[in-house]
Amino acid sequence: MEWLLNPWVITVIILSVVISNIMALKYTANMKFGDRDKIKYLKEKHDKEQALQEEDNKKSSNKTSN
Repeated sequence: MEWLLNPWVITVIILSVVISNIMALKYTANMKFGDRDKIKYLKEKHDKEQALQEEDNKKSSNKTSN
């Protein structure tokens, strides 16, 4: 137990934690998330729904005019 309280051991433990946290931050800083793909998908979905709605409106207006 005495070796665990040695200042050199404590210093090595603290340095290893700090270095591993910095390495993890560097690794996660360049990660790409699927936000762009999701936004693109939602925009396309909205455009398709809007086109279908416009088509339904045209059909319903043609039925009422006949």
